Amino acid sequence: MFRAFLVFTCLTLPAAAQDIDCANAVTQQDMNQCAYEDWEAADAELNAAYKRAMTLLAGWDADLPETEKGAATALKEAQRAWITFRDKACEVEGYAMRGGSAEPLVVYGCMRQLTEDRAGQLNALVDAYGNF
Repeated sequence: MFRAFLVFTCLTLPAAAQDIDCANAVTQQDMNQCAYEDWEAADAELNAAYKRAMTLLAGWDADLPETEKGAATALKEAQRAWITFRDKACEVEGYAMRGGSAEPLVVYGCMRQLTEDRAGQLNALVDAYGNF
């Protein structure tokens, strides 16, 4: 249901996103589009952080005996669980504006924030343990 909402929302966003001045967005549709773009940017940062973390953990696994490997798999499972958490947590937050034109703004704002937080967590993992 939530994914269907996101797909529908994406389909209803304006095609000419480059024409929107997000620093001065006025219409709800423009604010929704800008929130979506902010989330997309955060998601790109998260993907880069995940890649860095996965590289680190795969390196750890490479140095371990076969029976002790599993860091990369654990990260993959954690990330999948986190995505489910993020999507559901933001769906819940969206109920504050349920059915209104500002619902996508709330949902994408939540998704951006949680995604930025997760990217920070993964980057902190790499920064803390990348030199060991």
